[in-house]
Amino acid sequence: MIKVSDIAKKKVLDLMGDDGFNPTEDFVRVGVKSGGCSGLSYELTFDKKKQEEDKVFEDNGVKIIVDKKSFLYLIGTTLEYSGGLNGTGFVFNNPNAQRTCGCGESFSL
Repeated sequence: MIKVSDIAKKKVLDLMGDDGFNPTEDFVRVGVKSGGCSGLSYELTFDKKKQEEDKVFEDNGVKIIVDKKSFLYLIGTTLEYSGGLNGTGFVFNNPNAQRTCGCGESFSL
């Protein structure tokens, strides 16, 4: 399961509305792909359709879909949002990551 902090929820719902997505029907797609300075990087997009192999979660009023492969890397992750001095954006607090890069956008196991 992926958790969503209160601050990330507010930002996700705002961005979904701005991009023409309906938060009560549409999804936040979270995934992992090869790349980044630590080997794997996070993907975060909006999606209107669930694929056959997707896992579906809902936390804090946000519907999340994760493809089967990415799910293994993301179990227990919390999606947060940072607006601090080090930059703004979504942050993945992933307990499975053994190493993360300085920007927090990539990790390795």
